[in-house]
Amino acid sequence: MLRMTKEKLDVIIFGATGFTGKYTVFEAASVLGNLRWGIAGRNQAKLQSILEEMGAKAKQNLMDTPIVIADVGNEASLLAMAQRCRVLVNCCGPYRFFGEPVVRACIEAGTHHVDVTGETQFMESMQLKYHAKAQERNTYIVSGCGFDSIPSEIGILYAEKNFDGTINSVETYLKTVRKRSPKSAGIHYGTWESLIHAIGHLHELKDIRPKLFSEKLPKFQPKAQRRPPIFKSEVVDRVCLPFPGPDSAVAARTQRFRYQFERKRPAQVNSFVAFGSWIEAIIVGFMAIVYGIMAQFSFTRKLLLDYPRLFTFGFVSHEGPSEIVMNNTHFSFTIKALGWPKSSNLAEPTDQYKDAPNKSVVVKVSGTNPGYGATCVALLSTAVTILKESDKMPSTGGVLTPGAAFAKTSIIEELQKHEHGLKFEVLNK
Repeated sequence: MLRMTKEKLDVIIFGATGFTGKYTVFEAASVLGNLRWGIAGRNQAKLQSILEEMGAKAKQNLMDTPIVIADVGNEASLLAMAQRCRVLVNCCGPYRFFGEPVVRACIEAGTHHVDVTGETQFMESMQLKYHAKAQERNTYIVSGCGFDSIPSEIGILYAEKNFDGTINSVETYLKTVRKRSPKSAGIHYGTWESLIHAIGHLHELKDIRPKLFSEKLPKFQPKAQRRPPIFKSEVVDRVCLPFPGPDSAVAARTQRFRYQFERKRPAQVNSFVAFGSWIEAIIVGFMAIVYGIMAQFSFTRKLLLDYPRLFTFGFVSHEGPSEIVMNNTHFSFTIKALGWPKSSNLAEPTDQYKDAPNKSVVVKVSGTNPGYGATCVALLSTAVTILKESDKMPSTGGVLTPGAAFAKTSIIEELQKHEHGLKFEVLNK
């Protein structure tokens, strides 16, 4: 029987009736195991319907799952929700519009917060505004816990664990294989909306970053290999473009944090996306330029948002991809780390190597259904890791990247436990 709750829960999934939220509920049935968890949103009837639908899909009775009513427009309800759990899993985006009140409520309640945003401006502005406050409350606020940017962030950690030396530079290559019916979209409108707003407001980073990164890092040599705008990579034997997602920006924050607090020499990280042919890469690159220009102006940005099917040739829709398409979408991140063997380690991280990097390792992180399967498992796995291993995380709390928050935990093992989780493997050492 459906029940409201006042009990303290381990996890609450907020925004459970959204597209990503409902699949997070489905994955929670297995990932959260014996933890006490509930769901939250504005509409009790819709929340009950999600429990019924996802319970049937998971072949479990979820109708006793506690429900909390909360609305991003009602800060008192957000605080009450945050006070009822130890970790809040926030699926309510776009985060530039709906994320900050939830972060603020979690910090006030002393409740940890994880989300799936790939919106760089949101992540960095939250760190600028709330890092010190989160530390005061010993609270972890960790964004980018889905496809953006867990495979990249934790993949780099996995490369480090298998490197046994000092890494100078990292390249990540995303490859996606999708079997899509002409009648089915590839991504849900909510993902598209967040992306277009993020691209359209990139200029905000010019104001955020000088304040957030007021101290410059030392210059480390040698500089990472400079790749042209389009190139065929010897690492993956595919034609590549710069990856337009937040992975490089998130990785830069991770490397800065670990240098400042762990005295670890920061690696230079560059992210790319790989294609099967020059023609495919050129077409995608051209479309990315068009979207980038259109997103800069309010009128054309509105066109992109109002007519997503038209401008993406059916790839984006309000209905989202079918389950057949999602389950037939596979991805991999090939990650190459280049540096020096342990025998060449320097006394201080600011010291400079005299020799060129001469050691490398290549690893791969792979999975299925990146947007709504692997993303949901990754998100929930970060919540589980906070609950079980907060003693291995930075002791002060704060607004952190996944790589900074989980570097010393067993999150790699946690991510590999589940059916729609991630696979980690060493390709070349």
